[in-house]
Amino acid sequence: MVSGNIGLIHLLVSIVAMITGIVILMTKKGTKKHKQIGYIYVTSMLLVNFTAFMIYRLFGGFGIFHFFAIVSFLTLLAGMYPIIRRKGENYIFKHFNYMYWSVVGLYCAFCAEVLTRVPIYLHIKTSWKLFSTLTGLSIFIVMVIATVIFKKYKFKWQIEFEK
Repeated sequence: MVSGNIGLIHLLVSIVAMITGIVILMTKKGTKKHKQIGYIYVTSMLLVNFTAFMIYRLFGGFGIFHFFAIVSFLTLLAGMYPIIRRKGENYIFKHFNYMYWSVVGLYCAFCAEVLTRVPIYLHIKTSWKLFSTLTGLSIFIVMVIATVIFKKYKFKWQIEFEK
């Protein structure tokens, strides 16, 4: 269920961002390929955030997903700033840190979108309470998994990026 051309563009660039985001996290950092795929990720995320502000079907105005689009945009900027500036202590790890959470935020949004649509497809009567519960639950689960992974590998990644 996509609402118009803007919704379709939003969906397509979201898919590009999800694919490139996970590829970036799972491949060797600092290579030419990393940079090329990274710029595709950044561009697609800018488009995701931009198109998010053109979709008002759910709330009829500014809503929680618009708030998260602002958070996403700020996280993306925070991730790009250290790598463009190339100064300061551990600037590469700071870049990685914010970009990691940028990708995680994207997957939170994806899971929230999927879970909030499941009741519709199962013909279950939806309510604001069900919607907010499913959205919160999906974000919580993704964030817990991402935090566990981050904490498990943080020290290893810090050493890797200091080289």
